[in-house]
Amino acid sequence: MVLCEGNFGKYVGKTANGLVRHSERFEILGIIDSSKAGMMAQEVVEGAKKGIPVFESLNTALSQLEVRLDYLIIGVATIGGKLPSEFRPVIIEAIKNKINVIAGLHEFLSLDHELSALARDYKVELVDVRKEPPLEEMRRFANLCGKLDAIRIPVLGTDSSIGKRTSAIDLTKALNAEGVKTVFVSTGQTGILQGFKYAVAIDSIQGDYIVGELEREIVKAHEEEKPEVIIIEGQGSISHPAYVCGTRAIITASQPSGIVLQHAPGRKFRNFRKNELELPMPDLIKEIEMLQMFADAKVMAITINHENMTESEIDRTIDEYEERFGVPCCDTLIQGCQKLVDKVKATFLG
Repeated sequence: MVLCEGNFGKYVGKTANGLVRHSERFEILGIIDSSKAGMMAQEVVEGAKKGIPVFESLNTALSQLEVRLDYLIIGVATIGGKLPSEFRPVIIEAIKNKINVIAGLHEFLSLDHELSALARDYKVELVDVRKEPPLEEMRRFANLCGKLDAIRIPVLGTDSSIGKRTSAIDLTKALNAEGVKTVFVSTGQTGILQGFKYAVAIDSIQGDYIVGELEREIVKAHEEEKPEVIIIEGQGSISHPAYVCGTRAIITASQPSGIVLQHAPGRKFRNFRKNELELPMPDLIKEIEMLQMFADAKVMAITINHENMTESEIDRTIDEYEERFGVPCCDTLIQGCQKLVDKVKATFLG
């Protein structure tokens, strides 16, 4: 069960949104969000699997489900990674029902005195997937990825919570479906919760080790899977003033062969909100120039997030971007990834 009170289908609920679209680790039985109770996940989130209901409360879910819940998953990615205060009673209720709780926040449940004491009493686990490894186990940058014989393509973006992970997963699936062996490397907590084999939450790693830890996952994926293509999930944006490490670390670690850039043309402001601060979305041309200068690789395709856009606006924007930038452009949720697959094959696989 995924707890996403008040945020399912919104950018803060991106962990829940991702889990209903794709999960290799858990069978998602439902979402808790009283604002959308009675709906099905696919009515709220495009691409969600069918048969996942939205419940008003944990009590409602427990009374209606015919199977036992193993985990309550915290399904929000709040700014700063804090636990919403209104989630605490639900977590306590879950613990008292002997349900394990798993979270991807910066605020660790296992270090909360009240929750950890309750968990001990009721013999359940509190799992924090964003905890970094012990210092002695972490690696620093070793300049390894440029020597790999696999194509490396990060899906980067012009903002946070803009659909980078979704497009990256869809592209990975599409390439594999066409016989191009491809592996996805996740860089955030949602990918870890979704169960991807190669994953590290880079924003929880100390600065000296961010690049090295991601580099290790990419190299591990190459050594174990021998893929033709490695797709890497992006974080934040290279120009985002509040998230300064993600994109640069991903570029440095992966040493890209090419870049896919995700943009939301209908989004006027970055989704970072604090004390009424509004940050305008970046200029797409400048973003591309910054990425290509820093990465020494080309933006080979543009994917769009169609929030706040009509169907005609989507089509017109795609045509405009393809003419303006000379690269394929698509909305992967609506049109699929064939344009991206064709570009990867034509550019790198001849």
